[in-house]
Amino acid sequence: MNRLASSFGVVGAGLAAGGFIAYTLAPDKLWLVTLCEGLALVCLVVYFVARFEALKAFSTRRSTRLGANSILMVLLFAAILAIINFLAARHTMRWDLSETQHFTLAPQTHRVLRGLTREVKVTVFSQERSPSFNTYRDLLDGYKQDSDKLKVEFVDPERRPGVARQYGVTRVDTAVVESGPQTTRVTAPSEAELTGALIRVAKDAKKRILFLDGHGERGIADQERNGMALAKEALTKQGYEVGTVSLLQTSAVAEGTSVLVLAGPQRPVTKEEKDRIAHYVAAGGHLLILLDPESQADLEDLLRQWGVEAGQGILVDMQDRLAQGDLAALMVRTFTEHEITQDFNFAVLFPLSRHLVFHEEAGKDWDFVPLARTSARSWAVKNLKGNVLTLNEKEDIPGPLPLAAAMTPKKPQEEGKPRAAIVIVGNSSFASNTYINFPGNTDFLLHALGWLAEERELISIAPKEPAFRPFIPNPTQERLLLYVQVFFLPALTFLWGMTIWRKRRRL
Repeated sequence: MNRLASSFGVVGAGLAAGGFIAYTLAPDKLWLVTLCEGLALVCLVVYFVARFEALKAFSTRRSTRLGANSILMVLLFAAILAIINFLAARHTMRWDLSETQHFTLAPQTHRVLRGLTREVKVTVFSQERSPSFNTYRDLLDGYKQDSDKLKVEFVDPERRPGVARQYGVTRVDTAVVESGPQTTRVTAPSEAELTGALIRVAKDAKKRILFLDGHGERGIADQERNGMALAKEALTKQGYEVGTVSLLQTSAVAEGTSVLVLAGPQRPVTKEEKDRIAHYVAAGGHLLILLDPESQADLEDLLRQWGVEAGQGILVDMQDRLAQGDLAALMVRTFTEHEITQDFNFAVLFPLSRHLVFHEEAGKDWDFVPLARTSARSWAVKNLKGNVLTLNEKEDIPGPLPLAAAMTPKKPQEEGKPRAAIVIVGNSSFASNTYINFPGNTDFLLHALGWLAEERELISIAPKEPAFRPFIPNPTQERLLLYVQVFFLPALTFLWGMTIWRKRRRL
């Protein structure tokens, strides 16, 4: 009789486990789960009825009570942990205890995330061993706390090259941000870059960038070495609408133009065109001028309105130049702290450049910020036919010299009106098809155009510097740490364990 009852108990336990497994594997087959659990219930009831007296005697034993008490304590502890994890998963809280609030997002980012009206997907192409992977993950984890419309996916381009090809990603640590018809890319894992990308894709209207045409400028449809087709492609991927404009055929720069670009004009720009450009800037327009040495564009009077002069000669640099390359192939690494150059850690290759001169009196209404400079071992050569290995103090202009600058009016911005901005670079070939893929060149062009085209207050999210406060104990603290960590805590643990062991032996 006892053997038969035990068999019912074993079969009942087996059916109960089988029903649970069936539910996890095929939750839609409820009839099977119900059958297993029902049979299990019948078998277990039969077992308990048949073995009731034995179970009653077993439950009255002292060891059984103690064992049941231990099991109950374990179950209660497990239940508490399960409840805590359940609540934590649904009500996530984050505390930033760092001294500089390094992991706290800027108020601008919170506003952008709370204002999202449609789903945004961020696909990060990075690898776990890359430092940028953790930066992306920490930032995006914080972003997801503010908006349930943000979806994030990490893709290892080595393990999933097909996905990288599908997105046209050729560079590791690139994030593609998509929303509706808008797509843009981020190559630097910073809050300013990610928030700027969210702003761009969240808007249906695209920023329009127009390139001036008709003066021998670099063509945005030109696939040859001197063209800017690759630059146009990069801008299109950033979500911009890119086109050309001829100010000889129109009376003014079209309304809605975010940035007007003069990409290395070689032939003279007429007075009427310069007047239209000046009027566009005076009305709050944004202008990017790329100037080459020995250009015949005749822009001196236009630049003079803002206090700028395109320096004479060609820049050479004995220190910051392309290895084994021409002395005029500058590898500029010195950047001024500015919204355009923040988080900028690449050198920019400027082949055959000219410097800029700012006249304080003529440009008294403008803030002039040199973005990039040559090294102290550089100068502007006015006669390249001679020996350029030494500075000719009579003719040449000694460095360091600025070759890129950003300008904004000193006058405070009037409410409801756009604020003018100008970026001037003494080189245009850095953005050509030949050099645009050089590390740093694409970023410099995109940063400059992004600063000109985007809302300034959102781009100006400052990077947070991590605080480093090493703990260096004095001799007294060293001895105190030795006594506490090496002697006191191990001894306390040993005595506590011995006390519990002795108490349990007396039970």
